[in-house]
Amino acid sequence: MDQNAQAGHALASLIGDYRVPEGVADEMFGPDGHVRPVWRPFLERFAHLSAEDVSRRFARGEQYLRDAGVFFRQSTGDGPAERDWPLSHVPMLLEEAEWLKIADGVAQRAEVLESVLADLYGAGWLVREGVLPPELVAGNPAWLRPMVGLRPPSGHYLHFVAFELGRAPDGSWFVLGDRTEAPSGAGFALENRVATMRAFSDPFEHGTIHRLAGFFRAFRSALQRSAETLDGRMAILTPGLGTETYFEHAYIARYLGLMLLEGEDLTVVGGRVMVRTVAGLKPISVLWRRLDSAFADPLELDDRSALGTPGLVRALREGNVCMANALGAGLVQSRAFLAFLPRMAEYLTGERLKLPNLATWWCGQEREREYVAANLGRMMVGDALSQDLPFEADGAQLIAGRFQDGRDADPAAWVRAQKGALVGQEAVSLSTTPVYEDGALQARPVMLRVFAARTASGWKVMPGGYARIGGSADATALALRRGGRVADVWVVSDRDVAPETMHDAGAPFQRAADSLLPSRAADNLMWLGRYVERAETMVRLLRAYHLRLAETGREDDPRVARLAAHLRALGVPREAAEPGAVTAALEAAIRSASKVRDRFSVDGWVALQTLKDEVADHMRHVQPGDEAARALGQFLRGTAGFAGLVHDNMYRFVGWRFLSIGRALERAQNMVSTLSDFAAEDAPDGAFDIAIEVGDSVMTHRRRYQIDSSRTSVIDLLALDHRNPRSVRFQVARIHALAAELPGAEVSGTLSDVMRAAMRIDTRLATAEPTDMDAAALRSLARDLTDLGERITAAYLV
Repeated sequence: MDQNAQAGHALASLIGDYRVPEGVADEMFGPDGHVRPVWRPFLERFAHLSAEDVSRRFARGEQYLRDAGVFFRQSTGDGPAERDWPLSHVPMLLEEAEWLKIADGVAQRAEVLESVLADLYGAGWLVREGVLPPELVAGNPAWLRPMVGLRPPSGHYLHFVAFELGRAPDGSWFVLGDRTEAPSGAGFALENRVATMRAFSDPFEHGTIHRLAGFFRAFRSALQRSAETLDGRMAILTPGLGTETYFEHAYIARYLGLMLLEGEDLTVVGGRVMVRTVAGLKPISVLWRRLDSAFADPLELDDRSALGTPGLVRALREGNVCMANALGAGLVQSRAFLAFLPRMAEYLTGERLKLPNLATWWCGQEREREYVAANLGRMMVGDALSQDLPFEADGAQLIAGRFQDGRDADPAAWVRAQKGALVGQEAVSLSTTPVYEDGALQARPVMLRVFAARTASGWKVMPGGYARIGGSADATALALRRGGRVADVWVVSDRDVAPETMHDAGAPFQRAADSLLPSRAADNLMWLGRYVERAETMVRLLRAYHLRLAETGREDDPRVARLAAHLRALGVPREAAEPGAVTAALEAAIRSASKVRDRFSVDGWVALQTLKDEVADHMRHVQPGDEAARALGQFLRGTAGFAGLVHDNMYRFVGWRFLSIGRALERAQNMVSTLSDFAAEDAPDGAFDIAIEVGDSVMTHRRRYQIDSSRTSVIDLLALDHRNPRSVRFQVARIHALAAELPGAEVSGTLSDVMRAAMRIDTRLATAEPTDMDAAALRSLARDLTDLGERITAAYLV
């Protein structure tokens, strides 16, 4: 068999069982039944991969997503649970010429929606002239009365929008829904791209695929211009860690170099939005809003909101902050507006929409009800395809509102009365795209989410997007929680495209100013350092316990019993082989890291996750004694790896100082606790050696003292030695040095409370003799270290 015949046979095996449902368009096959030209190079390369190679490549992409912490949060009966990101590795391919038509229609639609918002929050001609029923505005919870008459400082209501598109059976594209409130998915699109490219690296060619970086660079530049105009800084405003899309917020913040803020980070002073930082209040002038409008200001909008910032509307009213998108922009993403958007577009712009809607009817007027009654077999309710939640009959309330026949009515009841039909949008079959299952490609329904950003030159559309793919042939199973998947979208040119990066080649070289560190972020970084150090101390203590248990075989041995009592005081259960307290400390560290994902490296995140998983897995299967001690020794190397990442790779910005202060403070306090128990007057024989071992100073003690351990030598080495990185004095001196680099450490020659407290402890330890450090002195030192932590919190973290 010649080479061409072999290639044809391999391709036939890959797509031979591919079946497109009757009356449905397909992304891989054209209307003529042949593979679309844009797909053929990809398929020919894919067909030459063995099943093992495909599995290995897909695993590579999945590993990247796990390492990066990309997950899908799904609510269950036990609360939110994290699931692996459901990436469908085979991308969706579109020709550049077809994409340009889509992008043109998307840009036009974005501008129409901008005009609609400007009218509804301004002159109101659409309602006055009867183009739009008034109850669709006044009765809509997304319409915010405090924003009426308030022109955004940027001059625009919309800055970043998304549209959900489907391909009809005739091959044309139509709009399933508009997303103008706080559209999500752009960050996930970036991660989908990275993971997919890792799976389809060489021999797959990428030179003709349009990149995504230019889109984000243009949007960031637009935000920067607004920030410069208003003399302030830019940030992303997130609801916080509890939201399903928090990872995306953190990823985008890191990718664009923006601060990631929550409502509690902000305060409004004199009509200006200020962020609470470790250097005091600093102005913010641009907020890319990722929380719902109503939650933004509990003072003037929803007073039940615990996510917003009181006074934010006032700052907008006074023109001191640009909000992207404007508060209240979610009004035009209401499903009912789809029925009137073609009419509004012609009224406002004189143009017809280039991308038509999925046929929609509003059941608030008699003529719409009559039309629907005559077409009951062809109708469905609103958004079953594009929402992650199932759409129930009662959801007709969203479209129907109040009937205009003068009587209150229950839309859902009216729907049921019409022979059980659901009213809202006409049912249209979505196109299908290939997924790889059981060694071959299978057709699954697909919907495309496309993103557009306002730039200095107008609307720029991301060249690609975020495809939602059904988990089965059923088009209603697109929702991720019902088995749906996501895929990258490649826009492919017939020639090489220019490489795109986030670097603006035309910008002059300029060192960026030090970034601001919000107090909440500093707090989480400090506790991240503390929790990691706490886990390491517990591992060292547990290893000492198991080594002595292996040596004696007796839990009632005085040294074993003293270690067990000490561990119980730290929260480790009586069954000291259990790793619960260690994993709890690591989980707390990961929670703190999750809240500062925009400031925390992927390598650091992977190191923490790996260490936690190893501790939880290995300690369940090891036997107490020597086996457990060896496993715990391996975990110590994991914590050392994390410490190395922090020490060697992390930029010495203010956040690094707080993380390092947290580790130093925790280590100092843990060492005082260790000395109080194992260098006590009543400590059993061999307890001094435990303290030296837990302090990782066995070899140092032998070299320095050349005698058997004694209380004097242990206190000298682990409490007072300024060269021993495990000693209390070393850590206090480190805190002193780091605090000297924090904002406000010295003002007009006067030291801060933190500096004075650190200096007092440092001086006392520097002048003490080992014999001075009795039990009372150690208790006093423990209190002073606690006081130092409280002073740091009061000065910088609240």
